[in-house]
Amino acid sequence: MRVRHETDNTEQVVAAVVDTMQALKAKDIVSLDLRDIHSAVTDYFVICHAQSKTQVSAIADRILDDLRDNGVKPYHYEGFENAEWILIDYIDVVVHVFLEPKRDFFQLESLWADAERTSYED
Repeated sequence: MRVRHETDNTEQVVAAVVDTMQALKAKDIVSLDLRDIHSAVTDYFVICHAQSKTQVSAIADRILDDLRDNGVKPYHYEGFENAEWILIDYIDVVVHVFLEPKRDFFQLESLWADAERTSYED
């Protein structure tokens, strides 16, 4: 059984992540609302991709900085070593910043096709 960690600011975290992604020209930004999926381990995924490893790292770094500046610290993050897929786990919100070929390969949106999907302008 999944334990919910929902906080009052979950949707604000999603909005802040999306804003940062848009500011740094991330591509194909989507959020997946996983709250109605019993087997999900989080409430939201926020996913985007970038055109270079440098841009992947820059987007992830800025997300970490912007949220920390607002008192939101990650539980865990990984992927900075190769910057092809950086994951930032905020418990209720998990951020995925991909290099485009890796996103195409893993197809998280297809794996979680039952989730409610929201697309955002680049």
